[in-house]
Amino acid sequence: MKNMQDAEDVLQDTYIKIYRASGNYKPNGNPMPWIFTITRNLSLMKLRERKKVQIIPEEGWNLLDDGPPITAEDKLVLSAAMDTLSEEERQIIVLHAVAGFKHRETADLLELPLPTVLSKYHRALRKLRIRLQGE
Repeated sequence: MKNMQDAEDVLQDTYIKIYRASGNYKPNGNPMPWIFTITRNLSLMKLRERKKVQIIPEEGWNLLDDGPPITAEDKLVLSAAMDTLSEEERQIIVLHAVAGFKHRETADLLELPLPTVLSKYHRALRKLRIRLQGE
């Protein structure tokens, strides 16, 4: 959730939802998948509620991966390449490639059909590849 208060809210909502739905639960072995499904769905709902993408300042980009540090030149080239994308394409790329969301989760967050997200993602990657190979 990247936010302690939201994580606590989801945890509390999970307990309440489990308590309310416990009468309908049919034991088929391990109840953990059922509990995880409830938690996942409530987490996605909370993310949809926020409807915002957390913008990471450029100074924090180096903290995202353990690879070699990003040089100033790399940042300029990446920034210029990202400027060729539409806002929606940029969001899809960042949510999937940087934040690690699955395409289905990205589609849910942006309230777009999954095939649309997949095609826009691949189209945006193609645009970035063309732009970066040209430089």
